[in-house]
Amino acid sequence: MIPMVDLRRQYLRIKEEIDAAVLDVLDRTQFILGPNVSALEAEVARYHGVPHAVGVANGTDALLLALRAIGIGAGDEVITTPFTFIATAEVVGLLGAVPVFVDIDPRTFNLDPARLKEAVTGRTKAIIPVHLFGQPCDMDPILDVAARHGLKVIEDCAQAFGARYKGRIVGTLGHAGCFSFFPSKNLACCGDGGMVITSDAETDAALRMLRNHGSSVRYRHSRLGYNSRLDEIQAAIVRVKLRHIDAFSEGRRRAAALYGTHIRRAGVVLPFEAPGCRHVYHQFTLLADERDRLQEALARADIACAVYYPVPLHRQEVFRSGAACRHGELPASEDAARRVLSLPMFPEITEEEIQRISDVINGADA
Repeated sequence: MIPMVDLRRQYLRIKEEIDAAVLDVLDRTQFILGPNVSALEAEVARYHGVPHAVGVANGTDALLLALRAIGIGAGDEVITTPFTFIATAEVVGLLGAVPVFVDIDPRTFNLDPARLKEAVTGRTKAIIPVHLFGQPCDMDPILDVAARHGLKVIEDCAQAFGARYKGRIVGTLGHAGCFSFFPSKNLACCGDGGMVITSDAETDAALRMLRNHGSSVRYRHSRLGYNSRLDEIQAAIVRVKLRHIDAFSEGRRRAAALYGTHIRRAGVVLPFEAPGCRHVYHQFTLLADERDRLQEALARADIACAVYYPVPLHRQEVFRSGAACRHGELPASEDAARRVLSLPMFPEITEEEIQRISDVINGADA
C-alpha cells in the first residue's frame, strides 16, 4: 500500500527529537501557554521575518481570529475562492459576514486576480487568497486591488508553509498570514494546532486577547473571545519539525520533479509552478480527463489517491442561498472539481514508489 501521506515515516525520521521534546513538556507539567508556545511563536516569526506570531488551537481558528481581529462582522463581504477547504469561507459566515466567491486560475487552482475587481462592492472589507496545494497566489495584483479599495488581505497559508512568491515568503505579503499544523500539513503537529503571523502590533494584541477568552489580564475580560490556545505539547512537536521544514519542502519538490519525469499520459495535466514562485507541494494535484479510470486503476494497485475538492464551495448546501454568499459564474472551479486528482505526496516518498504510481497512471488503459 502506498498512502497519501505516511506520518509514521516522518516520525521515525526524527523520533528521538520528538520523543525528547514531548517528555520534556510532561516533565515540566506546564501545559497551557507555556515556554514552548512562546518559543515557537518567536521562531515562526523569525522564520518569516515578521515581529508577531500567535499560536492558536487550529488553522480554522487562525482564520476566524484574524478576521475578528481586523473587525470583520455582520454584513461585511469577504472575497475568497470557492475552490478550497470549507474552513476558509466557513469562518466568514460564522462572523455573520458574506463570502464572495471569485473563480480560479485553472493553471494554479488559486483565486484569479483578473476577476477580483468586479467582485468589490461598498461592503467589501477583506480578501482571503488561499495558497492552495502549496502554490503561492499571484499576490501583486491582489494587493493592488486591496490597496486601491482599502481592503485587508488575510492569507490562508494552511497548505503552504515556506512557499515563496517573488522571493517573499507567503503569509508576509498581506495584513496577516494564517497557518494550520494539522498532522498532514507540511509543518505539522500530532493533533490540532494553528498560528497567525502579522507585522501589525494592534492585530497581534487583539489575537492574543481573542484566543484567551477576550482577556489580556487574568480574570479581566474586555471582549468576547474564544478558548483557542495552542497546546504546549503540540507546540513542542512543531518546534522540532520547524528545524527540518526546509528539508521537508525540498523532499516534496524532489518528489514533484520525479512525478514530472515519470508521468507520461495524454489527457493528464501536471501541476503548474507559476513563474517567480516556489511551490511546496502540500499536494501533487493533476488534472485528468479520465479521472475515474485513473482512480480505479490506482485502487486496484493498492495506491491511495484523493479528490481535493469534489464540490466547490458555491455548490455546497450551506452556501447555496444568496443570503449566505455571493457569486457569479465559476466555470474554472467547477471544471477543476470534475478533473482534479491528488497523488501520494510526502517528503519521504521514494523514487521507486513514484515510478510505480506513474506506471499505473501511464498504463491505466492497458
